[in-house]
Amino acid sequence: MKKIKLDIVGLSYSQTQSGAYALVLGEVSGRRRLPIIIGSFEAQAIAIEIEKMTPSRPLTHDLFKSFAEAYHIMVQEVIIYNLVDGIFYSKLICSDGKKSMEIDARTSDAIAIAVRFDCPIYTYEFILSSAGIVIEGNDFVYLENITETPEEVNPVTSASGFSSLSTDELKTKLQEAITEESYEKAAKIRDELNRRKAS
Repeated sequence: MKKIKLDIVGLSYSQTQSGAYALVLGEVSGRRRLPIIIGSFEAQAIAIEIEKMTPSRPLTHDLFKSFAEAYHIMVQEVIIYNLVDGIFYSKLICSDGKKSMEIDARTSDAIAIAVRFDCPIYTYEFILSSAGIVIEGNDFVYLENITETPEEVNPVTSASGFSSLSTDELKTKLQEAITEESYEKAAKIRDELNRRKAS
C-alpha cells in the first residue's frame, strides 16, 4: 500500500471534550486534513517539542528518546495504519542499524515521539479518504470517500446531538465548523454523515 506523508498543521484545545485537544495533520503536497483527538499530556508533549522548549525535567517522550539513543535505536518513521471504531492505530518503525522493528503505539504518543526524532509521519489512502477533510481553494469541503472503505473501518457513531439534524443541516454545520477551524466538531459531523451514508 502506498504511504501518504503528513505534517502537523495545527493543535488546539477541544471545544467539545473537556481536557482534550484536536491535533490536525495535513497531507504533504495535498489539501486533505486529518483531525485526531488527543489527551492534554500528549498535546503538551507535542507542543513543547514543536516550540523547542526545554522542560526542567524530561517528559516521558524525552525519556523514551534518551533511552533509545543510549542503545543506538532510531525511530525512522511513524505510520498511522488503521482506523477502527473511530480509534486511530499507529506504529513506530525503529532500527538499530542492523534490523528494523515495528512497535505498536497510541497515535498521540507516536506523534510526540516522531517530533522528537524528527522522523516522517505517514498514513494510507483509505484512512484519509474515510476520516479526512479536504480544502478547495481557501474553503473546506466535505470529503467524499475516494476509495472503498475497508470493512474493518467503522466511523464512530455520533453521540453529540447531530443525529437529530437533517443531512442538509449537517452539511451547513460542517462548513461552519471548518470555517471556524473547529476540526474536532467537523470530524464528528463528518462521522454522522458517513454513518447515514452507510445505513
